[in-house]
Amino acid sequence: MMRIKHILLFIISILFSVHSLAQNNDEKTNDTLPRIEKYGLRVGVDLAKPLRSLIENGYSGFEIVGDFRVTKRFYAALELGNEKKDWIEPYVSSRTSGSYAKLGFDYNAYENWLGMRNAINLGMRYGFSNFNETLLSYRVYTDTPAFPAEVVTIPIEYDNLSAHWAEFIFSIKTEIVTNLYLSLNLQLKLKLAETSPDNFANLYIPGFNRTYDYSDFGVGYGYTISYLVPIFKKKKN
Repeated sequence: MMRIKHILLFIISILFSVHSLAQNNDEKTNDTLPRIEKYGLRVGVDLAKPLRSLIENGYSGFEIVGDFRVTKRFYAALELGNEKKDWIEPYVSSRTSGSYAKLGFDYNAYENWLGMRNAINLGMRYGFSNFNETLLSYRVYTDTPAFPAEVVTIPIEYDNLSAHWAEFIFSIKTEIVTNLYLSLNLQLKLKLAETSPDNFANLYIPGFNRTYDYSDFGVGYGYTISYLVPIFKKKKN
C-alpha cells in the first residue's frame, strides 16, 4: 500500500510539472494563436491499472476511457474496464473477476488562457459491474479450544453477481502536446445496490474497488493518457 501511495505522489508531481511547462509554452505564443475551440472525441487508457498489475501480486486490470465535448464546459464521459483481484485475509480468501462500465459527465471549471486547452473537471458517473466471485478458502469458527479451527480449501464459485454505484470525480487534465492529454483523477463512490453470494460478502467489486462492512462508500484513482480526435471547431467567445 505504501508503495502505491509513493507512486501516486510521484505521478501527481509529474502531472503538475507537465502542466506548468505547457502553460509557459502557451503564454509565449498567446499573441499568435487563433481563438478556436476544438470539439471531438477523446479516447485513451488508464495507466494506473497496468502499473498496478505489474507491482501488485494477485491483481490485473485494464480500462478504456473516453469523452465527447457537448458544450463549452460539459463533456459526456464513458469508462469501460475489466479487473481481477485476489483478496487474502487471515480467515477468508477469495478471487473476484469481472467487467464494468461507468457513464456520466464532466464539467470543466477551469477558465483557460488564450491558446490553452487544459481542464479542472468535476464529474458524476453511474457505475455498473457484472462479476464472478470464488471463495478460495475459509476458516470454520469453533469455540472449543481443544479442537483447532478447520480451514476449508475447496473453491466455491458464485456467478452472475452485480453491483450499482454513484461516483463523484475530481480530475486535472493537461495538454502536453497538440491533442495529447495527461489526466489525474480521484473518485468517491457510493454503493447503491449489489447482489452477494449466500453467507458471504463481496470483498471486492470491479470498478468500485474494495468494499467495507460498515460503509457503502469507496474510493479510487486513475492516471490516464488520451488523444483528442477533432470533429469540428468553434470560435471562442
